[in-house]
Amino acid sequence: MIVKKLKDILDTKNDIYGYNWNSRRILLKKDGMGYSMADTVVKKGTETFIWYKNHYETCYCIEGEGELELADENGKKTGEIYKIRPETMYALNGNEKHYLRATSEDMRLICVFNPALTGNETHDKDGTYPLLD
Repeated sequence: MIVKKLKDILDTKNDIYGYNWNSRRILLKKDGMGYSMADTVVKKGTETFIWYKNHYETCYCIEGEGELELADENGKKTGEIYKIRPETMYALNGNEKHYLRATSEDMRLICVFNPALTGNETHDKDGTYPLLD
């Protein structure tokens, strides 16, 4: 049985900050579940290019609003936009390149990754998390 509380993650090594986001990594590879889970805040007014070529990601919005815009193989915006609001789930089951924007306020997402994150990943120049052991 694994039980964790967000307050126990805050301000620890599992509370990761990026320029546009903050990822509180709750469940990690070392927990042995085969997937990981994070409570992520995307900052209002920001846009982040992301491409999880090594992972599948599913996100469920619990606060705020934003949008996801798909990108082509070169990272160019396609104009295909999905509005993200509370009670909205999106799954990147094709390793889609995309831009994530928080529009009206900070957007809070519960994010699940497969394979599991170790907790040490940061986005590289391609917007990708590398596979770490």
